[in-house]
Amino acid sequence: MIDKKLEELGITLPQVPKPLAAYIPGIQSGNMIFTSGQLPMENGAVKYTGKVGGAVELPAAQAAAELAALNAIGVAASIAGSVNNIKRILKLTVFVNSVPEFTQHPEVANGASELMLKIFGEAGKHARAAVGVGSLPRDASVEVELIAEI
Repeated sequence: MIDKKLEELGITLPQVPKPLAAYIPGIQSGNMIFTSGQLPMENGAVKYTGKVGGAVELPAAQAAAELAALNAIGVAASIAGSVNNIKRILKLTVFVNSVPEFTQHPEVANGASELMLKIFGEAGKHARAAVGVGSLPRDASVEVELIAEI
């Protein structure tokens, strides 16, 4: 079970962050869950801010992607009723708040992707997009969307 894997990894799913505007954290349609973009929030605040490739170096950006992805898993689990009800991770979209000359978006996104593999194993293999953007809400370094099958 996935909850046991989380325990083995020493990972606790965070509480679902409150939306920053007029939207919901995620929604279920049929057997799929779509999360809203999740920021690298911890204890109600954005933990990683700034431009990747500028003030934010690659390791911190990868940690930001991992934290944002963990928040997305938390949202999906809250909608599914339990993390154990998540059958497969289908897709991640990782937005990277980067300076124009930064080109390592896939490496940043690996912070989120590798977390999915650690937690879900084979069922964590997913399609993905890694996109560079000029800014993100609250100056977050990364934002992650997730689509999961339940």
